[in-house]
Amino acid sequence: MLSTNKQYVVLCDEKGQAVATKDKLQAHIDGDLHLAFSVQICRPAKDGRTGYEWLLQQRAMNKYHSGGLWANTCCSHPLLDETLSQACQRRVQEELNITVTAQIQTLTHFIYHAALDNQLIEHEYDYILLVEQDIQQFCPNSDEVMATQWCHSDDIKAWLKTKPEQFAVWFEQVFTRVNTYLD
Repeated sequence: MLSTNKQYVVLCDEKGQAVATKDKLQAHIDGDLHLAFSVQICRPAKDGRTGYEWLLQQRAMNKYHSGGLWANTCCSHPLLDETLSQACQRRVQEELNITVTAQIQTLTHFIYHAALDNQLIEHEYDYILLVEQDIQQFCPNSDEVMATQWCHSDDIKAWLKTKPEQFAVWFEQVFTRVNTYLD
């Protein structure tokens, strides 16, 4: 029987087809392939620069993995029978108290497998979602987010070269794919 509580992930095959649900923490202990999404909110650069600024978040220290690391705007897992757009709107609201009003674009997906802190394993079929929306003010949920900042793509490239350990393991792959799309 499929789980109906919200602390589960949707396990999938290599084609992204749902096959079962599993307790979220247990799936990360076992390293099961599961559905995920990475949201990146961008806006046109300010102060006369060309290109885009990216809304980044520093994950709260108490997160079950990757606490204190910088990542894209929001990352999470869709619920069973939830569309990616619904999942995006839900988690951006829950984590950052931002209402997504712009179009949510699904750019691509990728599969990755990585060892994390706390002896957990991330193995995700990760959809990359792009939202081009200029957010002026918002109040992040401190249980989810430690800090946020708008950062120009050129500055992110330099930061990734000099201090890649400050980013979550999936971020560079998300950054590369979104940046290629925006260029």
